[in-house]
Amino acid sequence: MIDYSITILCLILLIPVILILTLAIKISGKGPVIYSQKRIGRSGNYFTIYKFRSMHFGTEEGLPLLSGKNDIRITAVGRFMRKHKFDEIPNFINVLKGEMSLVGPRPEQQYFIDQILLKAPQYKLLQNIKPGITSWGQVKYGYASKVDEMIERLEYDLYYLENRSLWFDLKVAFYTIGIILKGEGV
Repeated sequence: MIDYSITILCLILLIPVILILTLAIKISGKGPVIYSQKRIGRSGNYFTIYKFRSMHFGTEEGLPLLSGKNDIRITAVGRFMRKHKFDEIPNFINVLKGEMSLVGPRPEQQYFIDQILLKAPQYKLLQNIKPGITSWGQVKYGYASKVDEMIERLEYDLYYLENRSLWFDLKVAFYTIGIILKGEGV
């Protein structure tokens, strides 16, 4: 109930931001405003994650690539959104659909999970809970631009898994709000 209540409140409060970002994405280039991608969630089930499109249209074809700070595929609007994590706002749709929580390990693509599992089979433990819009790994480590960095971030998410509670979720949420306000995303 907490996930749904906070999600609905956030979506209502973010209506002006959503409208401005929609317009900015539309003006900045061709392609859809919302980007969707298959990810792996709880119990290893596939779901479609929704995000605001932050890359030039058509640059996500072929083998999946991780994105980094200086990725030339990212648009100017996308760079701003990622800095403030605004590209994640459509993840609230996934929360309403019951596929994600507000707090939990970030869902990954099967392609990267296969690589992680070769070096860190304990990653499988993260699939015991719903993935989240934000996570302890995201606030303490940040985005990963290589599989080895994803494995380093895994330690934070495993710590969260072992110690999760409402208070821990609130702590993660407050850290996330600080990152958003400071613009400390990618």
